[in-house]
Amino acid sequence: MTRFAWIRFIYYCIVTYPPGPRRPVTADRPTLYARGVSRPSSSDRSPDRSPTLGLLLGLLITLSAVLAYSAYITWQVTGLRKLQTGLVDRDRKDSLQLLRIQNDLNLLAVAMRDMVSSDEPYPLTAWSAQFQRIRTDLDDAMRLESGFAAASRTPEQSAFLAGNFNQFWDAVDRVFALARGGKDKEAREQIQLSLQERQAALSTAVARLLVQNSENEEQAGQRIVQIYDRVQKDVYIFLAATLLAILLNGLSGIRWNRRLFARLAEVSERRSELAQKLIATQESTLRYISRELHDELGQILTAVGSMLRRAGTHAPEGSSLRADLKEVLEIVQTTLETVRSLSQALHPVMLDEAGLESTLDWYIPTIERQTGITISYEKQGAAFPVDSAAGVHVYRVLQEALNNVARHSGAKAAWVRLRFLSDALELEVEDRGVGFSERPGKHGIGLVAMRERAELMGGQISFSSPPDGGTRVHLAVPREKVESYGKEDHSVAGG
Repeated sequence: MTRFAWIRFIYYCIVTYPPGPRRPVTADRPTLYARGVSRPSSSDRSPDRSPTLGLLLGLLITLSAVLAYSAYITWQVTGLRKLQTGLVDRDRKDSLQLLRIQNDLNLLAVAMRDMVSSDEPYPLTAWSAQFQRIRTDLDDAMRLESGFAAASRTPEQSAFLAGNFNQFWDAVDRVFALARGGKDKEAREQIQLSLQERQAALSTAVARLLVQNSENEEQAGQRIVQIYDRVQKDVYIFLAATLLAILLNGLSGIRWNRRLFARLAEVSERRSELAQKLIATQESTLRYISRELHDELGQILTAVGSMLRRAGTHAPEGSSLRADLKEVLEIVQTTLETVRSLSQALHPVMLDEAGLESTLDWYIPTIERQTGITISYEKQGAAFPVDSAAGVHVYRVLQEALNNVARHSGAKAAWVRLRFLSDALELEVEDRGVGFSERPGKHGIGLVAMRERAELMGGQISFSSPPDGGTRVHLAVPREKVESYGKEDHSVAGG
């Protein structure tokens, strides 16, 4: 592969490949975090303390209120409590663990599907850490589930389920042993012929146990109805106690919901910080590659062209050598133009030298020639200076929006509007294509990156459908942000 081909490959990987938590993490290679981004502690990775204890306390208060009124109600409610805690709650907890096991099995099915897929660029050993994490979770779920199901399941059933899991993990170990030995093809065949069938059999067995638990809960429910019928004369007292329990449980639920939403807000903030760090790293890499192309490869091609011209002047007029030199010179010139075009696509130097407005004046006719789409470009208001760092984000939003028009909308015309308002900078891209509703499942990482870039500048971006159909992308950034963006500290990692 030539150097120029490598550069194209690097550009493709950086611009089009979606970021994600795909990087394998082995046991002897800990996950790395950007400086200033704290490593999640064990308390961060695990959920908050379970509210089960508080809810059980509410149940005890309910039972105490009922016990205070009559010995008959006390006897009936005690039997009801035994039924709930001894069978219903046990089956419910057992079902929760079975659902946990079923979820892990589904994760294994997705992972095995990706492993045998020809679209995945990673080696099979890259899934080893993921399988290990799922295995640890499955072992814990099996241990808890066996404790809940000990009274309702025969030893033969428990041994059968545990044996199937042991056989499955033995087969997994053999597959990864083949993968580590470089026998990827044989490993994929083992996944298709053995692992996927074993996983399907385990999923079926777990589903049957869930059905059995559901039947047990239904039978317990019938017994509970009988108990309630016997104490119907005291239903109002029991209702008062139940309402008190609902109030207490509701207050407990509000408390836990507040903690949950606080946790979600923290996770969302951390995700936004990581996304901003990724965008900053991507732009830095693109700027570096662009400069290398322009300064290094461009200068080399320019020098080669000069040498060819000089050599051509020494060749006899009308000779085949002079014609060959002229042909090679044309190829070098074409390559030089391609390199410059690629350098501008990676990171337009005009953004740093001439500003956003001039860059858009150059870019829109260029993309119009490349895609064949007729683009109407309108500018409104008195232009004001735009910081080059903010200009990069505005340029990338326009670039992604026009790429979506070319690749997904099917439209032959588009409208770009740049407005310099007194308090904001607005960019609008509109087309009359199929719109978002006609192409489900195609909302990729590009839209996410556009939103992150808008948030980085303190602006807002919206995606809507005009009355005439198609798609409209509207970006609005406060003027003070675009004028002083480069002077602010936007680093995610401090220090």
